[in-house]
Amino acid sequence: QIPALFTVSEQCSHFRPHSLLPDTLTTGAGHPVGDKLNLQTAGPRGPLLVQDVVFTDEMAHFDRERIPERVVHAKGGGAFGYFEVTHDITRYCKAKLFEHVGKTTPIAVRFSTVAGESGSADTVRDPRGFAVKFYTEEGNWDLTGNNTPIFFIRDALLFPSFIHSQKRNPQTHMKDPDMVWDFWSLRPESLHQVSFLFSDRGLPDGFRHMNGYGSHTFKLVNANGERFYCKFHYKTDQGIKNLTVEEADRLASTNPDYAIGDLFNAIANGNFPSWTFYIQVMTFEQAEKFQFNPFDLTKVWSHKEYPLIPVGKMVLNRNPVNYFAEVEQLAFDPSNMPPGVEPSPDKMLQGRLFSYPDTHRHRLGANYLQLPVNCPFRARVSNYQRDGPMCMFDNQGGAPNYYPNSFSAPETQPQFVESKFKVSADVARYNSEDEDNVTQVRAFYTQVLNEQERQRLCQNMAGALKGAQLFIQKRMVENLKAVHPDYGNRVQALLNKYNAESTNVHVYSRPGASAISASSKM
Repeated sequence: QIPALFTVSEQCSHFRPHSLLPDTLTTGAGHPVGDKLNLQTAGPRGPLLVQDVVFTDEMAHFDRERIPERVVHAKGGGAFGYFEVTHDITRYCKAKLFEHVGKTTPIAVRFSTVAGESGSADTVRDPRGFAVKFYTEEGNWDLTGNNTPIFFIRDALLFPSFIHSQKRNPQTHMKDPDMVWDFWSLRPESLHQVSFLFSDRGLPDGFRHMNGYGSHTFKLVNANGERFYCKFHYKTDQGIKNLTVEEADRLASTNPDYAIGDLFNAIANGNFPSWTFYIQVMTFEQAEKFQFNPFDLTKVWSHKEYPLIPVGKMVLNRNPVNYFAEVEQLAFDPSNMPPGVEPSPDKMLQGRLFSYPDTHRHRLGANYLQLPVNCPFRARVSNYQRDGPMCMFDNQGGAPNYYPNSFSAPETQPQFVESKFKVSADVARYNSEDEDNVTQVRAFYTQVLNEQERQRLCQNMAGALKGAQLFIQKRMVENLKAVHPDYGNRVQALLNKYNAESTNVHVYSRPGASAISASSKM
């Protein structure tokens, strides 16, 4: 196959002149097919025959074409390229991909929305996934980021409920503002991300004009065993560019695959998008004295106190040859970390270390890491894992499948043991609901946004919140007032206007009574 050097609209017309003479059509087993248009039947009007393997082979495969779509980040696009080191960070990290300036590492990147299904529009107001797979000599490194440096929750136990609230109502099968805003208003730690989401950056203009963030706090280890906490940032070299509400709505109805097409066409035209890769670094001593939990995913680290340190450049220069093979089957797992990169105590990261590979095994099978796009092709995989559905290679031949053994099978290497760290001695379920949910949101509202941006934020939020019931609106506005009175008052004033104009304001007196809630929507 040749790389895709054509735009979206040219794909079919490009294939024919660039293909060789047509191959002989075959079944899945490779048997030549003489007739692909007509069933084998007993007479021209008779029933078909069970022996028509051309039909059964085709139909049986068609019946099984679809795999489960991702429960989150289902709608997305991807591309391939390279990461190049431009600055030395070996004082912080021993990972081989950073070992010297000028070193390049192949990468795969997938961009996505979060809540929508695979066929939904990619211009909607939603966080954008920005996941990067580095194919390193020490195994794949999957940096599963977003286009926001924070998230809605800080405890992974809430993740299924959070996602359920963003998905469809279990009875009506419709997106439900009550569910969305009920959850957000009940969990005020979401205020930072919700405010970011309803700002201008909640509608990025495609995937090329947005930043990416590892979001979580990670741990870096250097060759001397010294450890540092770290956050990863990738800043777009194309410049930040956002859609207006009107543009996003128009594209959602006229070109729901706008972002995917924009990325594909840019690469096809040689306009390769790139991002500059940075880290923020915090010592363990600084973390001990930090003014808040440095592992809190709902907060950012000050760039003034912990400045961005340049590392390298990410460039995307190849489109997928086949979407299903290289994008739909592309699987990212935050537990895939090379030596020198380790997890921190971030509760959300810890939860994702289990959840991501678990969902891949459900969606793609136990041997999903053998799929070409997920295979750590620059490392030699040697272990004691065997068999399972869709085992595609030689299953490691006759090598022993148990450990320890006496027959020269793979051995551990002490230099790759994870770094030591201390933890609290008290095991408990710690409530993290109220860990200063407003200070950074207040700074975002008053210092990061200008007056016009504040106006649009409040308009966007009220325009979405108006669909929720009044008691939910009230609770959310109280949360906003805790951030800043001006924030809450502006949104309340807009809601008063919307509610006065609406002929269908949902009100009921027993919050939580699902039957009444359902009936109030009929």
